[in-house]
Amino acid sequence: MVKVGSSSLTTAAGGLDSDRVDALVDVLARTRAAGTEVVLVSSGAIAAGLAPLGLGERPRDLAGQQAAACVGQGLLVARYTASFARYGLRVGQVLLTADDIGRRAHYRNAYRALAQVIAMGAVPVVNENDTVATAEIKFGDNDRLAALVAHLVRADLLVLLSDVDGLYDGDPRRPGSRRLREVHGPRDLTEVEIGSAGSSGVGTGGMVTKVEAARIATDAGIPVVLTAARHAAGALAGREIGTLFHRTGERAADHLLWLEHASSPRGAVRLTARAARTVAGRHGPLLAAGITRVEGDFTAGDPVELLDEAGRVVARALIGLDARELTRLRGRPGLEVVPRADVVPLTGALPSDPSDSSNVAVPTGDASAPPAARIRIRVRTAAE
Repeated sequence: MVKVGSSSLTTAAGGLDSDRVDALVDVLARTRAAGTEVVLVSSGAIAAGLAPLGLGERPRDLAGQQAAACVGQGLLVARYTASFARYGLRVGQVLLTADDIGRRAHYRNAYRALAQVIAMGAVPVVNENDTVATAEIKFGDNDRLAALVAHLVRADLLVLLSDVDGLYDGDPRRPGSRRLREVHGPRDLTEVEIGSAGSSGVGTGGMVTKVEAARIATDAGIPVVLTAARHAAGALAGREIGTLFHRTGERAADHLLWLEHASSPRGAVRLTARAARTVAGRHGPLLAAGITRVEGDFTAGDPVELLDEAGRVVARALIGLDARELTRLRGRPGLEVVPRADVVPLTGALPSDPSDSSNVAVPTGDASAPPAARIRIRVRTAAE
């Protein structure tokens, strides 16, 4: 699985750089010829549309971005189609919005579409559907999308290609900054300064989004290599290039990854202190006895946030009852509202206490480990 950013595909003026596209396709085609399936997540639609529309920079307004994407997306996929055709390979375009990943039915449909494209021998080229995406449903960057798609297609490796050859402990342009060769977990990044935006002006990501994407993927058991596009061949060949993020977790159930990273909560449920600790540690299901307040208008099966007494989010869950019904039944002992298998503890969750059992339920089976803590990073702004 490979993700490439806008800055690695376009000229300084904003148009597509055919030589850069061909160089990337050369690497991906050789990888395919060696027997490895390839999925490409490619930015560049908006950037590709700038020059044809006479725009000197990326539009700041949503309508302008959508217009640039309308022009640029066709140019982008046409360029990939022509470049892969040199090797007798077909391209399958897959455009997604956050809504497609955020809705479980759409998520499953996306998986089936990608699986079929691969099975039929085409190379999937995935991008955010900037033409129709609104501010409320945009991924914001294709790095996070790539991490989610990597899990969706059960990738063995995610390679994030940028205009920087790896993750540095400071600004790469500053003397003395050191490239991190390996990252084994959040502790390796505690004191790392990470830029919040790229330098090209044509993309939306930056190192922050790449590190977050690496966290999502490695938590799900997928190693990540972050490097420059010019080193793509070495990264896919397994050479020591860029920064390697080691796996920190095991592959979780699809619905749990979706629940944690892609779902849009439809409401919230406030819990007693004991119930909050129970769900944070996944020691048992959530029972109605541990619920003190219901917020929002959700239906059974919707994702909701679980809050502690202070209103802090400790977990996300697929709720088993409608909001009105849950309001009526809250506090009732013995009634299961959310099974343990449908709860994902989130960052900042309360320390778990196995002896605490406000839910008055005995867990059965082995609970999967809660997700690793989020990477703590210091974001370096442009003014620093």
